[in-house]
Amino acid sequence: MKKLILLAAFAVCVMCAPRAQEREGWTALFNGRSLNGWTKLGGKAQYKVKDGAIVGVSTLGQPNTFLATKAEYDDFILEFEFKADEGVNSGVQLRSHSDKSYRNGVVYGYQCEIDSPTTTASIYDEQRSGWLYNEPQIERGYRVGEWNKVRVEAVGNHIRVWLNGKPTVDMIDDKDASGFIALQVHEVGQNKALAGRTVSWRNIFIKTEDLEKELSPEITSIPQVNRVANYVSKREANEGWTLLWNGKDMKGWKSLDPKGDMSKGWTPTDGVLVIKPKSGAGDIITEKKYHDFELSIDFQITKGANSGIKYFISENGSIGCEFQLLDDDNHPDAKMGFKGNRRLGSLYDIIPAQGWKHADHYGWNTARIVVKGNKVEHWLNGVKILSYEKGGHMWKALVSHSKFADVKNFAGGDGGHILLQDHFDEVHFRNLKIREL
Repeated sequence: MKKLILLAAFAVCVMCAPRAQEREGWTALFNGRSLNGWTKLGGKAQYKVKDGAIVGVSTLGQPNTFLATKAEYDDFILEFEFKADEGVNSGVQLRSHSDKSYRNGVVYGYQCEIDSPTTTASIYDEQRSGWLYNEPQIERGYRVGEWNKVRVEAVGNHIRVWLNGKPTVDMIDDKDASGFIALQVHEVGQNKALAGRTVSWRNIFIKTEDLEKELSPEITSIPQVNRVANYVSKREANEGWTLLWNGKDMKGWKSLDPKGDMSKGWTPTDGVLVIKPKSGAGDIITEKKYHDFELSIDFQITKGANSGIKYFISENGSIGCEFQLLDDDNHPDAKMGFKGNRRLGSLYDIIPAQGWKHADHYGWNTARIVVKGNKVEHWLNGVKILSYEKGGHMWKALVSHSKFADVKNFAGGDGGHILLQDHFDEVHFRNLKIREL
């Protein structure tokens, strides 16, 4: 009799234990009772199951610790709920990896961030590239210390995220096509104030088949970030963006000098347009002229390099407005001109900018130029670094104190060509995109 009573009591306990709800067409990654199907990577922070949730506990002296799925996933829709104590930094890894060949097995890859109200549900590239999509101005509705719901749609190279029903990420990226999913307990070093704080997850479901029926409508309320080289996304195309360089050959471009030979130095290499140093190839311009436009170009300078992106190129040869590309630390031009108006991002020799402090100095950066009538803006890596208006008294005064003071009709006329400068140094370009406004 005693044995029967114990068996009955055990059965009641099993029936009463928290269990993941069943959802047709979806798979529960967490059954609500145990950590079956998961494995710990990295450090030794604690993960436990409590009240139908996985609870990660911040631990002194431990590196980032991850609880990873044993299975890997490519295209999927993932939904989960999380709750984090105040001050906790955490996240959920997507299509991630841990390979002995990469930094002794550290976990790396896309992470759906869990941190502050302005960064939660953004995408961070853990232990690799850093922020991939982080737009602090987006309204997230994050509830610190309460349960929040996240939805991730990862199909092909397109990743989108929602937090509590609000879109927070619209990203195109081709770094990883598949990988595991993992929950993170972030390192806290020796900060005793953070030791013991927790982050919890529950209702973790994934769908991997018949995704087209479940995908959300196109997002238009937040920016899209496209990190695939020389590729125009469907949304970008709908917004009027086109490639200014096709990533393969020099179609659409020509030498500024009719007798020049751009093939001497302008070399398409694995989707990157490289100008070789001291090649004598000369400047190149677009075959087409542009008036009102938004131009975006990724560039990478080498140490000590000088180059530029020029616009309003017309009857004055290579003379026009220039978004200066320069190694401010090692090129002498950075100390010339007036108050830094020859430094990175400046309107060359006219208006200074502090582009160097916003740049990955020898990595890839994105220059953006916006022209609407006489109003022009220079942007670098998402930061507006200067703006001006042509034609007025201030403009005339600025030009009169520059090296262009004696140039007839400087930057005047009706639009002009886009120019990439050969200044005898090696510079790399990719993702040349433009939309006419």
